[in-house]
Amino acid sequence: MGFEQLAQLKEQLSKQSTREQAKKPARPPRPATGAQKQPVDPVVHAIGRLQQRFPLAFSKNPAPKLPLKVGVIDDLLAKASDIGLTETEIRDAIKVWCRGARYWSCLVEGAARVDLDGNPTGNVSAADAGRARRLKAKGSARASTSSKPTVLKGQTKPPSAAGQ
Repeated sequence: MGFEQLAQLKEQLSKQSTREQAKKPARPPRPATGAQKQPVDPVVHAIGRLQQRFPLAFSKNPAPKLPLKVGVIDDLLAKASDIGLTETEIRDAIKVWCRGARYWSCLVEGAARVDLDGNPTGNVSAADAGRARRLKAKGSARASTSSKPTVLKGQTKPPSAAGQ
């Protein structure tokens, strides 16, 4: 194919493309990239505030969490206006912070509990460590059962293995 034929083909394709564009309905303009962001969960926002204000007590991932002192919520509520969080936001943040395998892993018998400034204020009791082990085991058992494929009635293998 010569240059002249290529030029004609290019011209034909561009005309065809222009006609197809004219047939399509106009799309609304895309919003700015800032508008596409998902809203941040208020609890995540509150935990972020706690991490900024009290970095020795509320460590950022991947650092392990530290066992918080018993009654740390009272200390936080006393400083609520300084932190800029409401009582509900603080309570919700502490509930989420103290739930999950990362926190339960730090609750080992005899481990030092810390106050908001990271100072040791007591130790994890045997009862607290036992409760944390049970909660962690219960959570991992729940996670492992939910990841197993289900076998439908009449099948001997899970659907992914049945066709093999």
